[in-house]
Amino acid sequence: MKDSIETNSKVTPFQFKVSEEDLEKILYRVASYPWHEMPDDGGWDYGTNMDYLKELCNYWVNEFDWRVQEKKINSFSNYKALVDGIDMHFVFEEGSGKNPTPLIISHGWPGSVSEFFEIIQPLAHPERFGGKIEDAFTVIIPSLPGFGFSGRPPRPYGPRKMASILNSLMTDTLGFESYLAQGGDWGGAICSWLGFDHFSACSAIHINVLTMRHPDGPQTAEERAWENQFNADQIMQDGYRTQQATRPQTLSYSMMDSPVGIAAWLIEKFHDWSDVETGKIESAFSKDELLTNIMIYISTRTFNSASWIYYGRREEGGRILSPEGKRVEVPTGCAVFPAEMLNWAPRSYVERIYNVQHWTEMPRGGHFAAMEEPELLLGDIRNFARSLRGKDS
Repeated sequence: MKDSIETNSKVTPFQFKVSEEDLEKILYRVASYPWHEMPDDGGWDYGTNMDYLKELCNYWVNEFDWRVQEKKINSFSNYKALVDGIDMHFVFEEGSGKNPTPLIISHGWPGSVSEFFEIIQPLAHPERFGGKIEDAFTVIIPSLPGFGFSGRPPRPYGPRKMASILNSLMTDTLGFESYLAQGGDWGGAICSWLGFDHFSACSAIHINVLTMRHPDGPQTAEERAWENQFNADQIMQDGYRTQQATRPQTLSYSMMDSPVGIAAWLIEKFHDWSDVETGKIESAFSKDELLTNIMIYISTRTFNSASWIYYGRREEGGRILSPEGKRVEVPTGCAVFPAEMLNWAPRSYVERIYNVQHWTEMPRGGHFAAMEEPELLLGDIRNFARSLRGKDS
């Protein structure tokens, strides 16, 4: 039985505050950005649309209230703990009832813990939102090493190494004997390694992205068609990925003192990877949501170290889960959102990598599921956990 978080000597409460001086510097750089013109503005085809970015930056300087968002961040129970040498930050929300299920949720790039603000309370306290108390989770949402409010690793860590750190957080630091893991983007890769390497504690995983690959490749006509389509779709997405996986340090020099540069680099992904019409990014995200995530990267000065995970995965061996063809054997739930940028393979392929026990094809939604379609993701996590309880009974 784990200790109460309040009496856990390994953790300390954490609050985040940007100094007034740093905030003024950020806003000054945004306001004084030397805009340049594109020859024949290609909408979003060339990258982040300039007209929209100017609109966002005008809002940033004149209307966006960081202190309101800062207060929202600090309204959650934030903690820090030294885990495997990393100063790890995490949100901790104790679930309702006698036996809430421990659930660790991992974000990815270019996200942060702010992706999950709308689902923390419903997951932990379903009875307050018209649900059943037996569906409650104790929710743990860490900032990944090198991201946001967590300390940076001594060198680039990939998702497998990060999974080891998060398992230590859950077991050694927080004292859980068993837990579930959920994630999208890099969080999906981290969940995969939690289920593969740390199955004695990680009893099941729920993912809303397919990041891993089988060494034998596609085996059917349907699977080969998926691979061909995936490779074609990724051609226009591979630039950032290649840069961050090979020379992240070079990129960081141009970004560290350019809030507008960081905003452009991140906004492009939120536009292109989401289930929105071209130019309609705010049909999925508000300006406040976008800028809060951007400000976390800027104010913590973690744009550089957050990009290291791409370099780390390349060193760890890339997307292949097991050269020997072994799979994740813990029960796996898959939430398949139709506009996921990393196109889902046919279930036949996925089942050679995971012990798929739950498969939901969603009616809508893209890469940032917790922000785009929080109710759909929330419901699927609950349904997956219920199915596991049914098997245990």
